[in-house]
Amino acid sequence: MSKRVFVTHQLPGERIHELSRYCDVNVWMGPGLLSAANLREELAGCDGLVCMLTDRIDGELLGTVPELSFVSSMSVGVDHVNVAALSARKIPLGHTPGVLVDTTADTAFALMLAAARRIVEADQFVRRGNWTPENAWAPDFFTGKDVSGGTLGIVGLGAIGQALARRAAGFGMEVLAWNRTPRELSGIESVSLEELLLRSDFVSLHVALTDDTRGLFDARRIALMKPGAVLVNTARGGIVDEQALADALADGRLSAAGMDVFGQEPVAADNPLLGLPNVVVAPHIGSASVITRAKMADLAVANAIAALRGQAMPHCVNPEVYS
Repeated sequence: MSKRVFVTHQLPGERIHELSRYCDVNVWMGPGLLSAANLREELAGCDGLVCMLTDRIDGELLGTVPELSFVSSMSVGVDHVNVAALSARKIPLGHTPGVLVDTTADTAFALMLAAARRIVEADQFVRRGNWTPENAWAPDFFTGKDVSGGTLGIVGLGAIGQALARRAAGFGMEVLAWNRTPRELSGIESVSLEELLLRSDFVSLHVALTDDTRGLFDARRIALMKPGAVLVNTARGGIVDEQALADALADGRLSAAGMDVFGQEPVAADNPLLGLPNVVVAPHIGSASVITRAKMADLAVANAIAALRGQAMPHCVNPEVYS
């Protein structure tokens, strides 16, 4: 009997067409995102799953799919997956690291520039017809923060954090970094998190969402940030207390923020950050370039094909399952 694999979204890239050589493939065609109920129904009887970060793979779901032998996620982070539950059943979990580093760093730097220079505010000002001869210019007209020559604090000095530091060097920025495991890199000053917050004009988050980092930027740490600083988050929404951030932005303690990720996604309409003019928001598009998304899909399929062939996944989150 041929093995069955469920894919939770239509994928770009070239390798998805190879998957049917090794199994029967069922792809969710929509409309919209796959619900938990539909995921449970479609996954019944399947040997493998290729999923997205929007799919919640929890212990309850795994309890309904005894035949499942592998999961491959088209994402780097796997906080949407109960990794411990998979490992307990010796089920390998694949992910897609490396290929999105530069694309995500580009997004972080773009958000930093847009927030600092009030680009979205200015865009809306023009589009709404407010740029008139009577309101054409003044010395303080849409003044923002200089990025060039500022101090950038990078929280999480992994591959994306290092890529952001390289971009900052081109802007003549002083770069500080805090990493849970200390790293010493040329051109980057390693400091404590508290010192980073006190000194940085811009703070960019690049840590994974774990039990240790959930709520890392709470009201206390946000209050430690340098007055007038800009916070950028392209990592995961659960790292930041969004209400505390909104309060700091509303009362002027921080000048702006750029947010690509939120604690709840899609973000709720009543999220306090959405009502603030000094917040630039995006719908989790950090890795969203045509080339990068195709590479991510190809890696996810490569992990799935390896599992179907009885081989170790080339990019496995829990390689101990092969022991």
